[in-house]
Amino acid sequence: MSRFARMSDVAGLAGVSTMTVSRALNGNPNVSEVTRQRVLAAVERLRYQPNELARSLREQRSRQIGIIVPNLFDPFFAILANAISQVAQKHSYSVVLSTSNELPEAEFAEASRMLRRNVEGLVIIPAHTSRGPSLLLAHEFEQLPIVTLDRPIEGSRFDSILVENEHGARLGTEHLLSLGHKRVAYLGLTDDLYTMSTRHRGYTAAMEARGLKPLSTIVSSTLEDAMTKVKLLLSEKKAPTALFCANNLLTRHTLHVLQALGMHPPESIALAGFDDFETADLMRPGITVVCQPSEELGQTAAEVLFMRLNEQGSSRRGRIKILPTELIVRGSCGANETKNGKHL
Repeated sequence: MSRFARMSDVAGLAGVSTMTVSRALNGNPNVSEVTRQRVLAAVERLRYQPNELARSLREQRSRQIGIIVPNLFDPFFAILANAISQVAQKHSYSVVLSTSNELPEAEFAEASRMLRRNVEGLVIIPAHTSRGPSLLLAHEFEQLPIVTLDRPIEGSRFDSILVENEHGARLGTEHLLSLGHKRVAYLGLTDDLYTMSTRHRGYTAAMEARGLKPLSTIVSSTLEDAMTKVKLLLSEKKAPTALFCANNLLTRHTLHVLQALGMHPPESIALAGFDDFETADLMRPGITVVCQPSEELGQTAAEVLFMRLNEQGSSRRGRIKILPTELIVRGSCGANETKNGKHL
C-alpha cells in the first residue's frame, strides 16, 4: 500500500538532513541556493505535502480563523463569508464557519468551540441581542483578535467594519421624495438591530426634512408576517405611494406581497430598497437599491483581522472603518432606468 511521502524521504532523496529540508522549505537564509533547489526537486518528485498539524504544533499557530454569521440563507451573509474565506486563502489560512441563528447563546457556544480549536482570530456578524451586553465580552475571549462586521458591539475592544447605513437610507428615501411622493413608507426589522435602527434614522431624517410624517412598519423576517402587515398597510385609506425596504430580505418579501395583490411597480406603487441582490437588475423593471459593497466589506474585515494577527503589542482600542454606499436607480421607483442602472 502506498503512503504519503515524509520529510525523511525528501531528506534521503536530496542527500541532506531533515533539519535542512525544514529550513529550505521555510526560506531560511542559511540554506544555499543549490541545496534549496535540490530539496525542492525532491519535494516535487515525491509530491511531498508538509504536515500542517505538525507545523502548527511547532509554530504554536493553527493557521485557522473562525467566521460566525447569523445564517447562510440570506445572500448578503453568504457573500461576506465567501469574501472572508478568499482573503484567508491568500494568507494560507483555512476557515471554520458557523451560524448563530441570531441567538447570543448559540454565538457564544460556537465562538467557545472555535477557541478550543485554537483559531487565531474571529470575524463575526454579531447576533441580535436586546438583553444586556454581548456574551463575546466574556473574559475567555480577551486575548483573541475579533473583528465585528456589519454590526458593532458597543463598548468593546473589537475592530468594526460598517457601511454608511444612515446616509444610504436617507439617500434612497430622498430619491423617492424627489420623484414627487409624499407618502413614503418604511419597512424594517426590529430597531434593536444596529443596521435597522441606523437605516430607520436615515429614512426618518429625510421625511422630516421635507416636513412629512414618517410612515414606519416593523415586521419580522418571515414572509408570512410581511404578507399580513404590508397588505394591511396598503389597504389603508391614505395608503403609501412608495415603499422603502430596509434590507434585501424585506425587498424580496415585499415583491411577493405586491405580486399577490396584482400590484406592479412603479405603476401602482414605487419601490426602493437598501442592499442590492442577485436578481434585482434582471427584473423588469429592475429594482432601485442603495447598494453596499458586500464583497469589499468581507474582504476588509478579513484584512483587518490579519493585520491584527501580525501586529506586536498593538493597541487594545478597537478601530472602526465605514465603507460608502451608493444609490443605483432602476425602474421600480418610477425614474428612467438606464441599461445597467444609474449610480448616484
